[in-house]
Amino acid sequence: MHVQIFSAVLPAFRSVRARVARYIRLALAAMLLSTGAAAQDNLANPHEGNAGAVRAGRALFETRCAECHGADAKGISGPDLTVIFAAGRSDGRVFQTVRAGIPGSIMPSSAAPDDELWAVVSYLKSLGTVSPVEYATGNANQGREVYIANCARCHRAGRDGGRLGPDLSRITVSRSRAGMTTAIRDPSAAMRVGYRTVAVVTADGRRIRGLKKSEDAFSIQMVDTSERLQGYLKTDLRDLQDESDSLMPPFGPQMLSDSDLENLLRFLTSLHEDNDVP
Repeated sequence: MHVQIFSAVLPAFRSVRARVARYIRLALAAMLLSTGAAAQDNLANPHEGNAGAVRAGRALFETRCAECHGADAKGISGPDLTVIFAAGRSDGRVFQTVRAGIPGSIMPSSAAPDDELWAVVSYLKSLGTVSPVEYATGNANQGREVYIANCARCHRAGRDGGRLGPDLSRITVSRSRAGMTTAIRDPSAAMRVGYRTVAVVTADGRRIRGLKKSEDAFSIQMVDTSERLQGYLKTDLRDLQDESDSLMPPFGPQMLSDSDLENLLRFLTSLHEDNDVP
C-alpha cells in the first residue's frame, strides 16, 4: 500500500523538484547578470577627455564599424550609436558590448586590444553628448504646451505621449540644437533606422503606411500609424513601396514659430536636467 502511494506521488515530487531547481538556476543567473552589469558600469574609461583617443577612435570606427552603423554612427543595418549615452549607458557597459558583441545578432565580439576599444568608446561618447548651454534659453512650461499640442500623439516625453516616433525624453543630450531644429523643420531630411516610411497595399486594396521595422526576401514587418505591429508576406501584397517622406510632417515657421520651437527644446531639456545624465 505504501509502495503504491509512493509510486503515485513520485512523478509529482520530481516535477516540483525540477521546477524548484529551475527557479533557483534562473535566480542565480539573474543575480550574476545583475552583478555583471554593475561591474561593467563601474569600469572607468582610461581615455576620458583625451582628444587624441577620440581621433584614434574615429579612425577605428570608420574602418571596423561604419559598414553596419554608418559613417555618422546613425545606423544602417545596425542601430544608431549616437543615442546610446543619452539612453543612460555607461562607458563600461558600452566597452563590454563592443568586446563581447551581442549574441543572436550580427554584432560580433572583438579581440582588439583594450586601448583600441576604449578609443572607440571615447569617440562614440564625443558624438553622444551635447553641452547643456545649447538649450539654456526658452520657457519649459510653455514648451510643454507646444509638445502636448504638436508632438504627444507620436512621441513620448517622460511618462507621457505616444510610441510611434522616437522617445524624446533624453533626445537633447545626444542631438545638437542645429540637428534638432533640422529634424523638426524638415524631418524627411534624415530619417533614422527604424523610423523610415513604408506603404503597403493589401490584397483587398487597403493602403497602409507605417514605419518599417524589418524586411527580408519574403516578408516585411511594420508599425502602422495606430502603433500596431503588422507583418505581411510579400506574395500577399499588391504593392510595397519605400517612401522618402517621413510620417512626421514638416513643422515650418508657419506651423511652429521660432519662439515655440525654442520653448519646446527647453521643455525637452528640462526632462533630464535633474537626472545624472552622462
